[in-house]
Amino acid sequence: MLIYKIFRADEWAELQTKGQSLGAPVDLADGFVHFSTAQQAAETAAKHFADEDGLELLAVETDTLGEALKWEPSRGGALFPHLYRALKLSDIAWHLPLPLVDGAHQFPEGME
Repeated sequence: MLIYKIFRADEWAELQTKGQSLGAPVDLADGFVHFSTAQQAAETAAKHFADEDGLELLAVETDTLGEALKWEPSRGGALFPHLYRALKLSDIAWHLPLPLVDGAHQFPEGME
């Protein structure tokens, strides 16, 4: 199963340069890297990245994360994937720009 992380341009650049990242400021504050499922990603973008352009959508295969991935309740009690280790560049299955069009982020069609 794929899960998704939204990074700002500087966060994505840091991951590419260093080969790993502990995430965005919210991830550092919470002690884990926040992810979303395909069904949760648009709401995450609207809630935490409203009107932000220049974002990158990262897809990660859950099978590669092992026991460091925990599913924990968050918004409205829904289970969200949280990674309790650094996100590695090698974890990324694919990535795409996440453009902002008319105030809404445009996710790729067929995102599983």
